[in-house]
Amino acid sequence: MRSHFTSVLSANLAWILLLAAGLLEVVWAYTLKLSDGFGRLAPSLVTLAAMAASFGLLSVAMRSLPLGTAYTVWTGIGAIGSFAVGIVVLGEAVTPMRLCAAALIVGGLVLMKLSSGH
Repeated sequence: MRSHFTSVLSANLAWILLLAAGLLEVVWAYTLKLSDGFGRLAPSLVTLAAMAASFGLLSVAMRSLPLGTAYTVWTGIGAIGSFAVGIVVLGEAVTPMRLCAAALIVGGLVLMKLSSGH
C-alpha cells in the first residue's frame, strides 16, 4: 500500500510530466509549421522527436491521472501555447474573438484541474 506522501508525490510528478508533455506539443506544432509539410529536414526531425517525447510523457502522466483530465489538459496546453507562439513568433492576428476563445480554453483547463481531485 502506498503512503500518502508517495501518492501526493506521484500525483505532483504526473502534473509536472503532463505540463512538459503539453509544452512539447507546442514545440512540435511550431516545428511542424516550419517543416513546410515535412519538406524541410531539420524542422521535420525536431517535430517527430518532440511528438514522440510529448506522447511518451503523456502516457506516463496517464498512469496517475484520469484519461479525460490528462488528455484535455495536454491538448489545452498545446492549443494555448500554439496560439501564443502564432501571435508572438509568427505575427498572427490578435482579435477580441480569438482572445475570448483562448480565455475560454484556459478557463476550461482550470476547471478540469480543480475538478480532477489530483
